[in-house]
Amino acid sequence: MSTDARPTLAIALATWFGCGFSPAAPGTAGSLGALLPAVLLAEYAGWRPLHFGALALIFLVPSIWAAGRASRHYGVKDPRQVVIDEVVGQWIAIAGATALNWKSWLAAFLLFRIMDIWKPAPVRQAEAFPGGAGIVADDVVAGLYGALVLFTAGCFNLY
Repeated sequence: MSTDARPTLAIALATWFGCGFSPAAPGTAGSLGALLPAVLLAEYAGWRPLHFGALALIFLVPSIWAAGRASRHYGVKDPRQVVIDEVVGQWIAIAGATALNWKSWLAAFLLFRIMDIWKPAPVRQAEAFPGGAGIVADDVVAGLYGALVLFTAGCFNLY
């Protein structure tokens, strides 16, 4: 850990308010932590898929800042506690849905997690960016892949 003062706001955002402290699979916990508010916003505020794309864009710069700050705090290039990148990527994947229902929520979750773990090109290459940008960029690309597959499946009425 660095000797800097504890960056409380950055750590809270980077860990998505504690999801990153999950002892097992913190990335999956971060993705699930992104789904809960998404489902609630869709159910109770009438949000549509593209709203989540906009939300991901709004969170992009703060996510890069928080991930970079947390990385310096923990003294690791990509700390496992940092899951804000999974949150942004998950919201991008949801944005590709043509309809929101339990099948599309599950598909968005699984597609994003598969792309994030498998890291097909250029997902892995996006990790090479410096600081917080590298932490977040690979999940943005994984989210775009997930959104593309989800959108295509929706065009064929597969959910």
